[in-house]
Amino acid sequence: MDLFLIILPVLIIFSIGFIGQRLIGFDIKSISTVALYLMSPFLAFRTFFTNPLTADYLYIIVACLVLTLVLFIIVWVTGYFMKATRPQLSAMILGGVFMNSGNYGAPVVLFAFGAVGFDYAVIMMVFQSLLMNTIGIFFAALGGEEKATLKQSFQRVIRMPLIYAAIFGVACQLFSITLPTPLMDGISLVADASIPTVMLVLGMQLAAISRKKVAYRYVTAVTVIRMVASPVITAVILYFMPVNDLLRSVIILQSAMPAAANTTMFALQFGTEPDLVSFTTFITTIISIITIPIVLFFLGA
Repeated sequence: MDLFLIILPVLIIFSIGFIGQRLIGFDIKSISTVALYLMSPFLAFRTFFTNPLTADYLYIIVACLVLTLVLFIIVWVTGYFMKATRPQLSAMILGGVFMNSGNYGAPVVLFAFGAVGFDYAVIMMVFQSLLMNTIGIFFAALGGEEKATLKQSFQRVIRMPLIYAAIFGVACQLFSITLPTPLMDGISLVADASIPTVMLVLGMQLAAISRKKVAYRYVTAVTVIRMVASPVITAVILYFMPVNDLLRSVIILQSAMPAAANTTMFALQFGTEPDLVSFTTFITTIISIITIPIVLFFLGA
């Protein structure tokens, strides 16, 4: 019961967004854009500015890259033997490889492991955002009705303010730049507000997902990979890396998160089996209510 209470605050905020969307009907894209382009960069800047550069940054990047590669291979092999079409395979990759480390994972880490663990989660969130907006867009375009060129994918990446905010934060830290307290207070206000905002957005996105006829066997396969295989593989990867216990727990917990909500937007944009991707996001998010406490139990939270 105590483990469920850790994710209860997150579920409450998700529910508020869900109910609000059902009753009122907000412009989700506008709110999501505000959170992504105006608020989250302040969170990224504060995290990279206030946390000393250590080997932990490298460990997070290596773990994310290896996990992404292994999950891609597993999803591709699974899709091959299930005789998935190219659009279906791309949809499976979007749902199985990319986890919701931002508007779900980071808040859960905060409630489970506190401020230090949350800083690790934000670092992972920034790098996962980079992977999702490069590799994710590539596969969405590969299996979609529209074709995105490498130039278009690159242009999308360089428009991500999260990346620049993180780089600016690291630069300020390296050059020992001190910001006035009122300025940091303002940055912190926006950074703190970004967390509940992105959580509300996920609730709204879930409310907007309609249940349509999809190939449920692909949803089942991706769900098992995302919710079961992903954290197990991550634990194996980290076994061979000299990471501290807290960082290990954060990375494993993040890897156990449901499919990233942004993949639904990619699927809609490129026409890559959007119903399959959105339903996978919905199902994995619902199942996470059970699986996340189980992961927390094994992590000793």
